[in-house]
Amino acid sequence: MEEIKVMVADASHEKYVDTILETMAAAAAVRGTGIAKRTHEYLATKMKETKAVIALCGDRFAGFSYIETWGNKHYVTTSGLIVHPDFRGLGVSKRIKDMTFTLARLRWPKAKIFSLTSGSAVMKMNTQLGYLPVTFADLTDDESFWRGCEGCINVDVLKRTERRYCICTGMLYDPEEHQGDKLPLELPNEVIERLNKVGN
Repeated sequence: MEEIKVMVADASHEKYVDTILETMAAAAAVRGTGIAKRTHEYLATKMKETKAVIALCGDRFAGFSYIETWGNKHYVTTSGLIVHPDFRGLGVSKRIKDMTFTLARLRWPKAKIFSLTSGSAVMKMNTQLGYLPVTFADLTDDESFWRGCEGCINVDVLKRTERRYCICTGMLYDPEEHQGDKLPLELPNEVIERLNKVGN
């Protein structure tokens, strides 16, 4: 198999967005769990803003994830982690997770990074990076974040519990508790230059 490359996405990767959305929807249907629905324009903008990571095998889509900021950038999420079925079991999700985490830490070093997930593999990766399980009260109160759950099939659980809990587990990385920790990887110089240009 050709080498799988994991990189910070840019505008040139917009051609993969529809495939990414289809892969996300198919994975959610198989698992029988919810997923916050995103539009083509939304993911394309993430790529243009240096807030997304993509994995490619040659010109084939292999995986993806993106970053969002909440609560006036006091909170960050790495979201929408997906690996195409043809490339699962090869460690692609871990490589993507490490890169989105590194990207988030470099851009918003003081922000708390959180995750809502129902997947055990993501929980394991989060734990390895230093995330801890938390209650939903420890996550952002930014209403625009929680509106993203409206497209999930389990949103009724979230509403019934007055947003105290749901099917997903909340996990939080607090940079205050990890001062001096090394990042999982180094980003290429051209990505650092892009970050310097776009700012936060």
